[in-house]
Amino acid sequence: MVLSNRGFLLVSLILALLASLAFLPGLPGSFILDDIRNIVENAGLHLRSLQPAAVLEATYSPQPGSTTRFVPMLTFALDHFRAGGLDPQTFKVTNLAIHALTTAALAWFFRELLLVVGVARSRAHWAALALALAWAVHPLQVSSVLYIVQRMQTLATMFIVLALWAYLRARVAQIEGRSGRTGWILTGLLWALAVGCKEDAALLPAYLLALELTVLRFRAADPGIARILQRGYLIATLLGAAAFVFLVVPHSWSWDAHAGRDFSSIERLLSQGRVLCLYLWQMLVPVPAHMPFFYDWLEPSRGLLTPWTTLPALLLLAALLASAWGLRHRRPLFAFGVLLFFAGHFVTSNVIPLELAFEHRNHLPLIGIVLAAGDLLALAAGRLRLQALPAATACVALLLALAGATLVRADAWSSGVSLAQASTRLAPTSVRAWNFLCVEWHGSGGGTKAGNPYLDKAIPACEKAAELAPHSVASLTNVLAFKTQQGTASRADWDRYLERLRRVPMTGENVYSMWAMTNMVRKGIPLDESGVLAVIDTICERVRFEPDDYAAIGVFILGHTTQPDRAYPHFARAVLTTPDPSFANGLIDYLRREGHPEWADRLQASRRATH
Repeated sequence: MVLSNRGFLLVSLILALLASLAFLPGLPGSFILDDIRNIVENAGLHLRSLQPAAVLEATYSPQPGSTTRFVPMLTFALDHFRAGGLDPQTFKVTNLAIHALTTAALAWFFRELLLVVGVARSRAHWAALALALAWAVHPLQVSSVLYIVQRMQTLATMFIVLALWAYLRARVAQIEGRSGRTGWILTGLLWALAVGCKEDAALLPAYLLALELTVLRFRAADPGIARILQRGYLIATLLGAAAFVFLVVPHSWSWDAHAGRDFSSIERLLSQGRVLCLYLWQMLVPVPAHMPFFYDWLEPSRGLLTPWTTLPALLLLAALLASAWGLRHRRPLFAFGVLLFFAGHFVTSNVIPLELAFEHRNHLPLIGIVLAAGDLLALAAGRLRLQALPAATACVALLLALAGATLVRADAWSSGVSLAQASTRLAPTSVRAWNFLCVEWHGSGGGTKAGNPYLDKAIPACEKAAELAPHSVASLTNVLAFKTQQGTASRADWDRYLERLRRVPMTGENVYSMWAMTNMVRKGIPLDESGVLAVIDTICERVRFEPDDYAAIGVFILGHTTQPDRAYPHFARAVLTTPDPSFANGLIDYLRREGHPEWADRLQASRRATH
């Protein structure tokens, strides 16, 4: 049966909404992890008025780690406004709506793609819907859809899919002898919106090149347009390669371990072979047990045979890429799908020192694998001469299995504690999973309120994280805080902490432990004063801070301890090392106002003598 455009639109929207039902068990969950600093603690997003100035300010409010993601920031602000505050369910409903819209748009893109390669119209309609639904209900999608902050990724994917569809429509028009101008304009506008969601949407030209190399082959009714396309893509490819080799690689490359990472550039590249194979395994064998959410347990590859799976993984990926290239004319959908998968990971699996693996990085590349797998299944069905009814039955069974796996996985997202428990079960050596469980138990019991009933559950989880991470003090910081809250912190606990602090590398995470402790004291957690001061002294002996950091340390000691004299050395470092005279003078004036004119006079004299 051939569907009209209106009928196809109606069916695609209905199926998109049905696909969203698989994620409903995860709606009651809370804000977690990066949601906190990006949304909960980002006061600029807390929109309370739809006045244009307020909306504009929220749209371009500070964004941790980026300054360009204005589209998702606007949607976060609007969610805050319509909920009247920070209601995680409201934010998650918007995520589901975005997922449903992307599913519907993907169905239209797939339909156009299938028609271009010559699939019969009736088959193309239903195959496109099935492929879009398979992508929508894949359990790997759960962490992208229900992790609120990943809206940055899902919105980018939505606009990229729409841009691919607009481009395909424009190119079909050119093949048929029409201009395709509207499609080209839409492609550019949608690309701009995608880049306004996440920076790696800049890879759209790579996706379009993959489409040209496999499905479209630079065809056009006008030979002049065909030549322009070929030359244009050649020039763009050369320019992109030059920018990568001469700008990105020199800026990102390190023969030694990157700051805050335990791998060098070459080790990261070797590791990504295993990571990409892990992603393919999760996509093709979509069992929730294969998807632990946390991947800090993944050890980097130190050589081609360390671990031994490194070389086989790289060879497997090379074979997959070679097969896609070799079959680009006979199986263009398979080839495009594989190339789209690799192109989608070009930034995150390259030399930029990002963390090794995250599930949300597969949100768009999964489209490619769904398309490639669907093409191979169609080929197998043809070789086996399956009739329409058995083939449709197998397809429905597969979709139901995917949806069932997604339901199971989404249920774990119904609360922070249940997600953390599932994560520690699936990745028992993940430090982050255990620390997440520790923090979630603490929060579930009321946080710092007196008589928190879950401290007995939070502390062992943090102890487990500390055991798994001997080169970190982050989990031990929580252990000290929660034991202090419980009234069981001992001198032995502080001695253990300080002993580890003296020998661990001074990574950003370990240095942050000092700031975490000072924040805890400010919030009323009565950490042992001598212990906190010992932590400050130890870290300051090992780390050189900026002048404003030294000033912040001095302000803390002056205002929150009974040993204010220990603040002076930090104020002195701030005043004597800053190149900014207004900062130094402001700090000196602060000390006078706080009742320490002798410190102010001494620092002023020292400043004059040295500057």
